[in-house]
Amino acid sequence: MPNAYFLTFELLMLVLLALCARHAWQAGEAGGTGGAARVWQLLAGVGFGLLLEWATIQQLHAYSYGKFVMMLGGEVPVAIGIGWGVIIYSARLFGEGVEMPGWSKPVLAGLLALNIDLAMDAVAIRLGFWDWGAGMNFEYFGVPYPNFWAWFWVVFSFSVGLRWLASGESWSSRWLGPLGAIVVGVVGVLGTNWLITAVVPDAIQPQVVWGTLLVALFLVRILRPRLHQKELPAVVFWVPFAIHIFYLAAGLLSGAFTAAPFLLLASLVMLALALWLHGPTLRRMMDREGYA
Repeated sequence: MPNAYFLTFELLMLVLLALCARHAWQAGEAGGTGGAARVWQLLAGVGFGLLLEWATIQQLHAYSYGKFVMMLGGEVPVAIGIGWGVIIYSARLFGEGVEMPGWSKPVLAGLLALNIDLAMDAVAIRLGFWDWGAGMNFEYFGVPYPNFWAWFWVVFSFSVGLRWLASGESWSSRWLGPLGAIVVGVVGVLGTNWLITAVVPDAIQPQVVWGTLLVALFLVRILRPRLHQKELPAVVFWVPFAIHIFYLAAGLLSGAFTAAPFLLLASLVMLALALWLHGPTLRRMMDREGYA
């Protein structure tokens, strides 16, 4: 019988994918750029997620996944690829409503993804979703610090690829650009994986990881981004909120927070940050439904 947490996560990812695909189709048709092309970008993100996971496992042999219902090649859960796709899609949509230089928006997208992972990864390993093989007390409650480095570069690399190659109006940009973004993303991920594991000495890995992420945060801060310069779709709120709530609930129900109560604090802080970032979108949703 399938593990209830595994199955619930897989169903949640399918629901979020359907919501994102619906938005992509409707927004594309309304904007005159073609709903199918926007759906293709979303699906390319899912394909990128599956490919990067397979390639990273082959490159580093650093972690392994539990047995989900839907697996690619017996190694990569399909739900993980979907998760990458919807997180990247929602983060890029959030960036469309932020007034800041276009070149810096992939940096913002990478930081938005980290908001999710800082609450997710340490709980997920306690549910058996994946295993780093280092125990539950290693570095960040069992999660190696380079994992957070990788999360940033995964989202950054693919977002850069889409911005470079898939933002035009030509046929090649619409249909070949997302494929090119997959190539850019995988090269970026494997390159940064190699850098942090093979070039950076183990003794200074934490400093390099957190230093890089702090520089990214500082860069975004000094650019003084103006958030919510246009109304954002509901899916921008629902993707991070649903993932946060799933892992918060799973952590409470499974007892994962009992042995590591700081994880509960981290989950609540990251959820609060997400609610602050997406608060205007939530308020507009409530206004439309007549709750405010």
